[in-house]
Amino acid sequence: MRTFNYFAMTVVLGLALAACSNNKEEQASEWNYSIDEFADIEVLRYQVPQWDSLSFNQKEYIYHLSEAAKAGRDITWDQYFKYNLDIRHALEAILENYKGDRSGEEWEGFLTYAKRVFFSNGIHHHYSDDKIIPTCSETYFGELMRAAGIGEEPGEFLLSVIYSPELYSVKRYQGSDKDIVEASAVNFYEGVNAEEVNAFYDRMAKPNDPHPLSYGLNSRVVKENGRLVEQIYKVDGLYGKAIEVIIGHLEAAAAVAENDLQKQYIAELIEYYRTGDLKMWDQYNVSWVGDTDSDVDFVNGFIEDYDDPLGRKATWEGIVNYRDREASKRTSTISENAQWFEDHSPVDPRFKKAEVKGVSAKVINVAVIAGGNYPATAIGINLPNADWIRKEHGSKSVTIANITEAYARATEQRPKSILTEFAWDEEEIEICRKYGTVTDDLHTDLHECLGHGSGQLLEGTPANALKEYTSCLEEARADLFALYYLADPKLVELGLLDSPDAYKAQYISQIRNGIMTQFCRIELGKQNTEAHMQDRKLIAQWCYEKGKADNVIEKKVRDGKTYFVINDFDALRSLFGELLSEIQRIKSEGDYQAGKALVEDYAIRIDYDLHKEVLERYSSLDLKPYRGFVNPDIVPVMKDGKVVDYSIEYCDDFLEQQLKYGRLYSTL
Repeated sequence: MRTFNYFAMTVVLGLALAACSNNKEEQASEWNYSIDEFADIEVLRYQVPQWDSLSFNQKEYIYHLSEAAKAGRDITWDQYFKYNLDIRHALEAILENYKGDRSGEEWEGFLTYAKRVFFSNGIHHHYSDDKIIPTCSETYFGELMRAAGIGEEPGEFLLSVIYSPELYSVKRYQGSDKDIVEASAVNFYEGVNAEEVNAFYDRMAKPNDPHPLSYGLNSRVVKENGRLVEQIYKVDGLYGKAIEVIIGHLEAAAAVAENDLQKQYIAELIEYYRTGDLKMWDQYNVSWVGDTDSDVDFVNGFIEDYDDPLGRKATWEGIVNYRDREASKRTSTISENAQWFEDHSPVDPRFKKAEVKGVSAKVINVAVIAGGNYPATAIGINLPNADWIRKEHGSKSVTIANITEAYARATEQRPKSILTEFAWDEEEIEICRKYGTVTDDLHTDLHECLGHGSGQLLEGTPANALKEYTSCLEEARADLFALYYLADPKLVELGLLDSPDAYKAQYISQIRNGIMTQFCRIELGKQNTEAHMQDRKLIAQWCYEKGKADNVIEKKVRDGKTYFVINDFDALRSLFGELLSEIQRIKSEGDYQAGKALVEDYAIRIDYDLHKEVLERYSSLDLKPYRGFVNPDIVPVMKDGKVVDYSIEYCDDFLEQQLKYGRLYSTL
């Protein structure tokens, strides 16, 4: 599971290597964190702190793991849409080879489209899932293709895919009037529908299996001769060429790993990549989650199922990181008290873990983000996803410090803020400024460290019982767990907060963002389709509706502007607990119909007039609703023909990094 910072992605409310510069960490105060803006996107850089404090072996280990992460780039592109790579190669050919005039409105329209596609790893918006349509004319785009040496026939076909609004219009469809598999452009299925796929996997399921496999996680389903067939992601299967390259870098990493346990689970991951065996995937996760002592860690594989309309198929992603020891003291305190939080949760005792096992948490700095985590990345991660592994072996939770730091510093460099526009009064502004950052970090810690790992399924409940509503409800469950405990005196007792009122900053932000400000990212008239945004709307809207009789949250209008003001924080906490209890019941019992009702009643539809107002007010702030990153480069330092060190070089050109990655990491 991943956590996306909605403050950071809108704007934080708290305070060929030739394209890369040699700026070092000590120059942070002089840095421009923001390096590019286009459409609705701002591109940032993040720093890699304390790099020189790492040993040579750790740097070399990180280097090879980073190469393994970047080698999977083409897999993600192809998973998102079957023609993405063809279109990307056409964009690369134009940008590398076109010798004509690179100025004027038409060229700028093309350039913006290219950047948007690179940012989204394909032709569908990275958050809304809608197809991105170029603002330059189709005729001009065709001329660019021909001038770059792209043949007329393939060029015409790609233009029809790019420009036809009715073709492949949505990456992941979530409506109720069409088959969600057939209407989705994502490349997990071909020639099949949702009913067929669900029946296909239902036949594989083994009732009451204590260790159920994640059937379908690493495959594409197609119809051959009238029968459904899985195309498995493995060396001699689908994406085999890319997987071979990943394995090569993993083998190089294993040779310089920090300890034998790392070598063991890298070997298990390689075996999984070779065979596609989901039992080996589980074995790798069991070994990986047991490694709580290593400083360097990574994620590499088919992990999250957010992009699949059925919540079964996983997108490829990679992250390489190392521990921030000082900041990790905070998460260690939380994980050491995991049993207390589980025992005092407001959910039915039947759904609580009698014994919380293996909850480990740390604060990390990333050295590279890749696949589904690049350029837009999470700020928190909790893995593995299999419920039985969590129950028997525990989970790892991380909060990504250098990413949240980059968000905060970039925001400080902006002249305007969402906070002053949408806060009701100076009291709200003051408490959010005073406690917004610390409670935001704690919310992420609690969400990832404890929220996702809390609770348990009743015996016999399938892990995928909630189907297409799984992701939204799981993120809401973890958010509610964090929100409920942010107001608990236990956090002050543990020294995690210095004021019993600090939690109010997070409550204010949660309601305001969930019910209103996050929709600055969505086109007017569209529905709310992304799982994390759905989770936040579900929570805020449900609490607003359920608390109306007691005026817990009040809708106020002043000078034609709408505000949502919390009148009773204690009552709101009780509502958070009530909703947490219900969503945990839904998950534990596998109550699909109740989960569906919650999501469809509270999470999807956006009030048109309020949405219009949010967009108008937001547009006056000159901000971008989405943010992502370029990676730094980890560069071998040579002396007498040998690598003697690895240095960090920071990139300041988003487009050049994309083109360089195309030259260096194209495998499919």
